[in-house]
Amino acid sequence: MSVSLDSVREWDQKDPLANFKQHFALPEGILYLDGNSLGAQPRAAKQAVDDTLDQWRDELIKGWNQGWFDAPERLGNLLAPILGAKKGEVSVTDNITLNIFKLLGYVLGQDTGGRRTVLSEGGNFPTDGYIAQGYCRVSGSEHRFLPEGGDLAEHLEGVAVVVLSQVNYRTGKLRDMAATTQLVHDHGAEVIWDLAHSAGALPIDLNGSGVRYAVGCTYKYLNGGPGAPAFLYVHGNCQGGGWQPLSGWHGHAAPFAFEADYTPASDISRFRTGTHSALTYAALEASLVMWNEVDMQALRAKSLAMSDLFRECLADIFTAHGIEDITPIANQRGSQVSLVDTQNGYAIVQALIARNVIGDYREPGLMRFGFTPLYLSFEDVWQAAQHFREVIESGEYRSPKFHVRGAVT
Repeated sequence: MSVSLDSVREWDQKDPLANFKQHFALPEGILYLDGNSLGAQPRAAKQAVDDTLDQWRDELIKGWNQGWFDAPERLGNLLAPILGAKKGEVSVTDNITLNIFKLLGYVLGQDTGGRRTVLSEGGNFPTDGYIAQGYCRVSGSEHRFLPEGGDLAEHLEGVAVVVLSQVNYRTGKLRDMAATTQLVHDHGAEVIWDLAHSAGALPIDLNGSGVRYAVGCTYKYLNGGPGAPAFLYVHGNCQGGGWQPLSGWHGHAAPFAFEADYTPASDISRFRTGTHSALTYAALEASLVMWNEVDMQALRAKSLAMSDLFRECLADIFTAHGIEDITPIANQRGSQVSLVDTQNGYAIVQALIARNVIGDYREPGLMRFGFTPLYLSFEDVWQAAQHFREVIESGEYRSPKFHVRGAVT
């Protein structure tokens, strides 16, 4: 390895984020490089859930007036600074799939100058395209795909709404949010940003980038827990202009008036649907309170340094064994390293998992390693790279047991 263990230990001693690791309940001996799929558990989350269970036991239905009901807006305000948004512009609610559907209906329900086409990006995480297709089927709108790697400007003719990811889930490619938003707006269209792989991974400036609509999840870099609620952002100037199609009772202007006809709330709460889980919100709130202490510029610097370290330690292995490193350069990537081995990628990841080095695999042949600065040290990254080298050089991944596919990859 070109970088010594002593060197990375010196980096850890100077790390301004080093103290955050103590706030996570990581299993002993695990090197966890899969926070881009599911974040680690904050220690405060368990106590928060336990407290909510006690509240449910002791207060029963009274808990809804003791913080449960207004959690989507309260957590949205906690999340807003991390996204570069203002209070009242973010709701923590439902999941990404439902939130995209809501925003498609909301935008297309307004004056679009006769445009009815929704453009999704090829090569993006499939649910964004799936839900856009589903919306178009029930609404009579047209759906098109932006070819993977295609020039967005050449595909905006007649388009009303574009659904784009800020960070590509496969490659880690980071889009210029401000420039892309301006491009779409200049062509008379609207853009819904998917922040699943950027929220909590890097600084985001929704307001400063001119963004009006966005969605994202909280169970990856934001450590909300499996199935944690997603979020939806609507700029304050755009919250009274349309009707979102999933018009559940929690989005009503007066949900407990039980009126026969729907009247949407005038603020961000109009994007709520129905009853949410107080338990999942409790775990997420514990994490978001911690996140409000994080210096996002320091987080970004550490993220890039860790991914550079991992790649530098293994560059000779990639070359010698035909592993393709498709990770973008520093200012054009999120917080992951993406490697491709179409023949052995799955087995390599499984062999690493057997060594307690947790990454993940996506077809075809993609090995992803997420770098989460709050609970990874530089020594963790160095050790993970050493395990990767040993798995490859020894041929350990060739064992038949590492080629058996599980239901979830």
